[in-house]
Amino acid sequence: MTEGEKSCKTKEMAGGVFFAGAAKKQKGDVFVRLTFFGSSHGVPEPGRKCTCMLLEVRENCYFIDMGTPAIDGLTKRGISTDRVKSVFVTHMHGDHTNGLIPFVDLLNWYYQTSKVSIYLPSEEADSAISGWLACNGEAALREGITFHTLKEGPVFDDGLLKVTAVKTQHTADSHAFLVQAEGKNLLFTGDLASPKKDFPQVVLEYPMDLIVCEGAHFSAMEYLPIFEKCGAKRYCITHYAPWNFPNMLELQKALPKEQLVFATDDMILEI
Repeated sequence: MTEGEKSCKTKEMAGGVFFAGAAKKQKGDVFVRLTFFGSSHGVPEPGRKCTCMLLEVRENCYFIDMGTPAIDGLTKRGISTDRVKSVFVTHMHGDHTNGLIPFVDLLNWYYQTSKVSIYLPSEEADSAISGWLACNGEAALREGITFHTLKEGPVFDDGLLKVTAVKTQHTADSHAFLVQAEGKNLLFTGDLASPKKDFPQVVLEYPMDLIVCEGAHFSAMEYLPIFEKCGAKRYCITHYAPWNFPNMLELQKALPKEQLVFATDDMILEI
């Protein structure tokens, strides 16, 4: 199958089986909105960039992973960088971080009113980004951009959004994120070793509104026992590889109608 055929197959599959929004907004309703800037797996594909998700809570914006140039996506949608408050990186593989250096670079010298806290898996990541800026002849990181090293447990709470990091086994320093906002509970698994080994059991502690999980490293059907046990309102598979399509469709058929959706670039979920 050629790359173009893969892209067509992706769109055909997704177009028939996912829905972009749970409901239309009504006056007085509060929504958390998730937009997929990139939904591809370890490499970009035609029509699909690498993993990057934007979470909007009221006027604030937060990124989960940044595998593609995020400011391009913000500009495309007319979203000011001043609205971006934090970036949370599940692990340092390039398909989750390749957009991070240009993001910091532009905030450092151009979008200077933006104040962003960036949560990374290791201290080495902080120094690597600072080193890249130095190679470009830039001054030290300006005030208003801060790096934080992730540790398991609560890592962020600004009154609107609370984030708890959960250790996983994909890499030595990979994490999933439990995100809580506006009375909603969301889980972003990041990449996993396998559902049996390291799917975050925190999903059993809260009524889950949405679980966003990967589809690149094992059969999607391995999720079925966990999904049946935790009973989330909705599931979304992103970061998926073409070989997993049949397993994803089989999993979808095994769950209640419209409970499982497949991410595509520019898809929006309102939670």
